[in-house]
Amino acid sequence: MKSNILVIGGTGKTGRRIVNILKNEQQNVFVGSRNSTPAFDWDNPASYATAFKGMDKAYITYYPDLAVPGAKEAIETLTKIALKEGLEKVVLLSGKGEKEAEACEQIVANSGLNYTIVRASWFNQNFSESVFLESILAGHVALPMAEAEIPFVDADDIAEVAVKALLDDTYNGHTITVTGPRKLTFKEVIATIAEASKRTINFQAISLEAYIEGMKKAGLPDDYIWLFGYLFKEVLGNADNQTISNDVEKVLGRKAIDFSEYAQKTAATGVWNQAITQTL
Repeated sequence: MKSNILVIGGTGKTGRRIVNILKNEQQNVFVGSRNSTPAFDWDNPASYATAFKGMDKAYITYYPDLAVPGAKEAIETLTKIALKEGLEKVVLLSGKGEKEAEACEQIVANSGLNYTIVRASWFNQNFSESVFLESILAGHVALPMAEAEIPFVDADDIAEVAVKALLDDTYNGHTITVTGPRKLTFKEVIATIAEASKRTINFQAISLEAYIEGMKKAGLPDDYIWLFGYLFKEVLGNADNQTISNDVEKVLGRKAIDFSEYAQKTAATGVWNQAITQTL
C-alpha cells in the first residue's frame, strides 16, 4: 500500500537517500525542508502542522543534532502536532551514546504515536559529505580522541533500515542500533581513505582543547563548536558508542557496509581528489 511519507531533513545525508528509496518503492514522498513547499523549519513550530497535513508517516532527523539545547522542546512540540494531525507512525534518527538524544527518544516513545528509533553511530559520510572533507582535501587531518575505536556506519545502511522501519510495522516500538561491522580509529580511517584515493593524507592526534581552539580561530559559530566538543568528549569517549551492533544484518538480511567498501566506492567518485584536480 502507498503511504504519504514526510521526510524531515529530506535533503540531508540520510534524508535524500530515504527519499530515493521510498520513490523506488512507489511511495508518495514529501521533503520536509526550509526550501520545500510547504516549508518545514525546526525554528518555526508553526510550520510543523502545515507540513504534516495529509501525511501518514514521517522520518525525523533533527538538525544539527538531538544533543543541542532546544532539541527536546522541538521534538516534544513536533510529536504533539503529529499526533493531533493523525500520523500513523514516526521514525526518529538518534545518536548512539548520546544521553541527550536518549531523552528525545523517550519523548517520542511516550508521545502516543507508533514509532521506531534508529540509533546510529558516527557516519562514514562525515569524511566525504560534510565536516572532515575539507581537511582530507588539504592532505592533513588533525583530530582529538585518536585512541577511540568507532564502528562507523554507512548512511546507505541507515537509510535502508529507516525505510524498512517506515514500511514494516513489525518494528513498531523498537530501537534499532546501526553500526558498521568493525571498529576503527581516526588514524585507521584516514589511512584507508589515503589508500583508496591514492593520496598522501597525514593524520595528527591533537588534544580536544587544541581542536576547539582551532575551530574558534576559524570563526565557526559557538553552537557548532559546543556540539563538536560535546560529541568528541561525551560521545566518542562513551564505551557504549564503541560497541558493535548486528542490527543492520538482522533488519536487512545482509552484512553492514564496511568502511573499506565505502572508501573504495567514494574514491571512485573523485570527491577526495578535488584539490589535486583543481591545481592542474
